[in-house]
Amino acid sequence: MRKAIFAGSFDPITNGHLDIIFRAAKLFDELQIGVLINPNKKGLFTLEERVELIEVCTKELNNIKVIEFQGLLVNYCKEHGIDTLVRGVRSEADVNYELQMAHMNKELNSDIETIFLPTNKQYSFVSSSLIKEVLNFGADVKNLVPEEVIWAIEKKTK
Repeated sequence: MRKAIFAGSFDPITNGHLDIIFRAAKLFDELQIGVLINPNKKGLFTLEERVELIEVCTKELNNIKVIEFQGLLVNYCKEHGIDTLVRGVRSEADVNYELQMAHMNKELNSDIETIFLPTNKQYSFVSSSLIKEVLNFGADVKNLVPEEVIWAIEKKTK
């Protein structure tokens, strides 16, 4: 059984993330979505809320498992028999950063492979950080995030 993980903070999950998830799900028997807290980013949703949003947005995929984790991703992979990391890339800057991470992960666990999926060009500028930034100014992001995220944002701001 081929197992992979796509990890990130997903705060909030965007249509770009979902594009990568749906495409990666076709490549593996099981795709885990690893949700983590990034201490360098200000959170919009709790960890539990993010897990729930991802589960709702991916409910039609029967080979998805949404998990939360802490610590080194390569350690989690080793403990759970995962040998492939899925990473989405939007730009040259993403490729450079992700390539460094892939080399470090390979150094830490030689059994780990990383595959890069280029984002759909319509989402090439979308990031969770940018979504949060424009939301602070009341921007309409309904074309950039799933409907469930819009509902969750509206619920939080009422």
